[in-house]
Amino acid sequence: MMKKWLALVLCLCLAAACVPALGEGENVYRSLYSSEVSTLNYLTASTQWDQTVGANVIDTLVEYDAYGNVVPSLAESWETSEDGCTWTFHLRAGQKWYDYQGNAVADVTAQDFVDGLEWVLNPANDSSVEYAVETAKIVNASAYYEKEITDFAEVGVKAVDELTLTYTTEAPVPYFLSCLTYGCFMPAYGPFLSEQGADFGTSNDKMLYNGAYIMSEFQPQVKHTYVKNVNNWDAEHIYIDRIERSYNSDSAIIAPEMVLRGEIDSASLSNDILDDWLETHGDIVTRGRPSLDYSYFYCFNFDPQFDAEYEPENWLIAVNNSNFRHSIMSAFDRIYAMYALEPTEPEETLQNTITPAGFATAAGDFAAEAAFSGTEENFYNEEKALEYKAKAVEELTAAGATFPVKVVLGYRSDMSDWENECALVKQQLEGVLGSDYIDVVLYAGPAENFLREVRRSGKYGLMRCNWGADYADPETWTDPFAENVDSETGLHNGNSYNKMDKMLDTDFEETKAILTEYYAKVAEGKASVTDFADRYAKFAEAEAMLINNALVIPYKISSNEYNVTKLNIFEGGYAGFGITNIRYKGQKVLDDFFSAEQYEAAYADWMEKMGY
Repeated sequence: MMKKWLALVLCLCLAAACVPALGEGENVYRSLYSSEVSTLNYLTASTQWDQTVGANVIDTLVEYDAYGNVVPSLAESWETSEDGCTWTFHLRAGQKWYDYQGNAVADVTAQDFVDGLEWVLNPANDSSVEYAVETAKIVNASAYYEKEITDFAEVGVKAVDELTLTYTTEAPVPYFLSCLTYGCFMPAYGPFLSEQGADFGTSNDKMLYNGAYIMSEFQPQVKHTYVKNVNNWDAEHIYIDRIERSYNSDSAIIAPEMVLRGEIDSASLSNDILDDWLETHGDIVTRGRPSLDYSYFYCFNFDPQFDAEYEPENWLIAVNNSNFRHSIMSAFDRIYAMYALEPTEPEETLQNTITPAGFATAAGDFAAEAAFSGTEENFYNEEKALEYKAKAVEELTAAGATFPVKVVLGYRSDMSDWENECALVKQQLEGVLGSDYIDVVLYAGPAENFLREVRRSGKYGLMRCNWGADYADPETWTDPFAENVDSETGLHNGNSYNKMDKMLDTDFEETKAILTEYYAKVAEGKASVTDFADRYAKFAEAEAMLINNALVIPYKISSNEYNVTKLNIFEGGYAGFGITNIRYKGQKVLDDFFSAEQYEAAYADWMEKMGY
């Protein structure tokens, strides 16, 4: 098999042209980065930074244009069966895999999508995005991953022929197309994947490319270089010829001045220098494109694993008291806290639901569902906060809790804006509720592996969390709170963001009753697959339960960060989920900075074409 594969590579290298050398007049984009990617393997990348690689070097079956419309990519066309459970995709002929030097290696075929999915679903590979395949309800995907079956041929993905691919789902999946832009559905050339084994994606020469760009250079903590794939099927709409990203751990500090010196083409402006820039260079200060792909919310942790000095057992008693949670939720002035992140217009990003307003619109705006009527009464109200406090003190004293309750408020130590936000939250909560009731302890988690060390380990009491949508449906916003059961013990393992599902195995009856009802309503929403109005209503009822019971405090969507750039962000693809927003395809580097005036005109035009 290996000799045949090598022979194929040699033949194709002779037959195909390499990526030509790029000379003067090329459209080059230069920027800095401060944190190295943990992997180039797009089949397992789960963070947005890691996904940036795959997003730009691998084409998917479909993609999204600048106005959020699904358009063909590697699939020229597709259709669904009458029962809505089988999707058939017809691939473009003549598409190739290339190595990092631009040499053609093999044709892109339907089998590549099968091989990529088989790798993701192989539990030995420990892919962190396997859950997204299960979300798409591919027949037997979960069974294969859980080793209940061992023959991948029984999984609902088939290469009918070289250019015809089918997926079969357990039931109609209304959002199926939007799943296909996620990394777990990206193709991979099987023979190369097998040859590389665990080395796949460890360096740029351990990958193959079929997308808009080829990663020609990868020097960790030095430089990433991408060059345009001139042989790509849509090369005429790939305008940037070369992308150069240079490493500097202090990029947030030095990038703005480097932009002014003409050494790079884009830089974010942190809050501590924003006022000066608006005063001196306000004509070239712009903002990012509004983004609905990330929602931020404050979580109460129901499985405290922080140090004994912070009294985790006392916290567990307190957090299972509804009046205690409501006292904090009502005392939390979210706008005040947000000034650390969004000092000019914090109201623009404020959200009263976990699912961002405008994200799901197949049956009207999901965030306007009737179930959310009245949930705003849970938010900032000092009078109500003190009423909840009085009730909580009585109930918690009877339950054996002591005061003040230590509230461990976690943040990442290298993020100054987050630290400042937490300082404001501490000041504000203690100011309303009193230090006799709560003692907000600021906990600076490590910069490296923060999610693993803090959130996933449960080393916090209250913390701002976020979730990025994986597909175009409100169901995606239930995923961070999903019920997870250990297959061996039958107990809930607390993999949900706030570990609340673990309470189903405890004696905290009030919390158990709320969660039992919540998970039942989520199940009803998932089961409603043909009637969007009914589906939306059920998911809205479930989400409203989290808010009305103060299990989660909705906060904000992604801030449109201030920057100075030579890119017009409105030219790139747009979606409220997946990888679309981190692709460079469709954008071009302008001769001069994208001005504030140009931004306002482009924003107005984009909003009009988006239908807002």
